[in-house]
Amino acid sequence: MSELTQIDQITERVERLLVRHEELTRTNALLSQQITALTQERDSLKSRLSAARARVDALLERLPDLASGQTGNNPPQGNR
Repeated sequence: MSELTQIDQITERVERLLVRHEELTRTNALLSQQITALTQERDSLKSRLSAARARVDALLERLPDLASGQTGNNPPQGNR
């Protein structure tokens, strides 16, 4: 009789382990999807940042050179 009880205990434990394995497999799949989505979002944001930097650099190139327009001892005006 004790052998049957031990088999029942092992069976119950294996069933719990299988349920836990299924839960972890589903969680892993969801986390993989989140990683994919966040990677795509990161890449999109990096691309937008690069485009914004290029626009800022283009605007800075269009500004007149402050050093060549400076006269006398007046320091250049600005936020720097």
